[in-house]
Amino acid sequence: MSAAQQTIHVGGQWRSAVSGATRDIIDPADASVFAVVSEGDVTDTDAAVAAARAAFDDGSWPRTAVTERAALLRRVADLLERDRERIGALESQDAGKTLEEGRVDVDCVRDAFRYFADLVTHESGGRVVDAGNDEVHSVVVHEPVGVCALITPWNYPLLQASWKIAPALAAGNTFVIKPSEITPLTTVALIGLLAEAGLPQGVANIVTGAGATVGARLAEHPDVDLVSFTGGLASGTKVARAAADTVKKVALELGGKNPNVVFADACATDEGFDTAVDQALNAAFIHSGQVCSAGSRLIVEEPLRDRFVTELARRAERIRLGRGTDPGVECGPLVSARQLARTEDFVASAIEEGAVLRAGGERPDGPGYFYRPTVLDRCDRRMRVVREEVFGPVLTVETFRTEEEAVALANDTEYGLAGAVWTADAGRARRVAGRLRHGTVWINDFHPYLPQAEWGGFGKSGIGRELGPTGLAEYREAKHIYQNLAPRPVRWFAG
Repeated sequence: MSAAQQTIHVGGQWRSAVSGATRDIIDPADASVFAVVSEGDVTDTDAAVAAARAAFDDGSWPRTAVTERAALLRRVADLLERDRERIGALESQDAGKTLEEGRVDVDCVRDAFRYFADLVTHESGGRVVDAGNDEVHSVVVHEPVGVCALITPWNYPLLQASWKIAPALAAGNTFVIKPSEITPLTTVALIGLLAEAGLPQGVANIVTGAGATVGARLAEHPDVDLVSFTGGLASGTKVARAAADTVKKVALELGGKNPNVVFADACATDEGFDTAVDQALNAAFIHSGQVCSAGSRLIVEEPLRDRFVTELARRAERIRLGRGTDPGVECGPLVSARQLARTEDFVASAIEEGAVLRAGGERPDGPGYFYRPTVLDRCDRRMRVVREEVFGPVLTVETFRTEEEAVALANDTEYGLAGAVWTADAGRARRVAGRLRHGTVWINDFHPYLPQAEWGGFGKSGIGRELGPTGLAEYREAKHIYQNLAPRPVRWFAG
């Protein structure tokens, strides 16, 4: 695109940044500029918050009937279905993922809007509280929290936006969203669909710009009632500190270092072995490992290690890299030059610390931010690559001999977002799943999630939950209404 798009949406109007600043959006497959967007700052952010504030305080949306709010969410879902190919391709090019991954993301976004529409439609009018007195009617109701600041990451820009926007709107809130400055385009497209679906002006606002300016201002802004952030640990702690001064509600999803525990009995048959290896590849290398729940720590039972890792490395070497929209491509590039350099640094430090490179570990020839899927054997918890989130196609291998040791290794992390256990023993599966300190635990699977099930983590993986009924509750305040049906003097004071 030769001219900058007006990607700031305030009070129902598309506009450029007040300063006139723009930002190039880079295609990670060849490092070329393929779009130019407006680069907002504090002035644009304040205008967006003011529009959201006015729409909440004086507008119709918070007082719109639940059935009408749900109907709008369903219209958005229908529009996403209509535009699946266009938006899926845009997500593929912007984030570097395969076209099929982009299409699946659009499907998941559609499902999230439909889920929250159904959830609010089937709710009761409140929770009646038994006051122990027939002359009292007591009920707890839930109301929208107010103006929400939604800050989303670069790896799943459209999906993560939907996990915040859908429940925020279902609950009756207004919002300002700041997508990652690296991958903002599908979020801009989604705001356009909300307007097309008939959302009142000022309810949905977007400011494209840097986290250090736009995101920081949203987190500290006194007229913001809630900030929901998904991203890295360092940025998340800054958001929490900034939000503390105004004591606003905070929800944080800060990633993970996720274990994939494989017991030998899961591989006792050829089919079981093939499935466990295949799923270990999926766990680690989907979207080039740029997934908060990536199974980047393979923890395999010692007698199985050599056979398992040999086959894993053989298949990893055969993964086809390329532009996500090209036929036959299985894995796209990393999102940026910075992320590529970060991945290279992690692999170099791991080898220096004693890890054994079994596959990958290098850039392929040609343009773009590609990195070969990498398997590092003989790893241990002292290594930086095992402790810290890489967000690249890097899989580390650790081993265990007993169930106790497997659980201890899996839980030996500051994070606690997700994990998996592979075993043919149903009793062991339940025991290990019950002891893993992670927000999602898969048994004999990896990566699927359900919009009706809560998503979030323990420890430094964050605060709060997205999706499910709890994901809706994040965007609400509980209010107790106590009605005396037969008021009379109390006579506490003699008078």
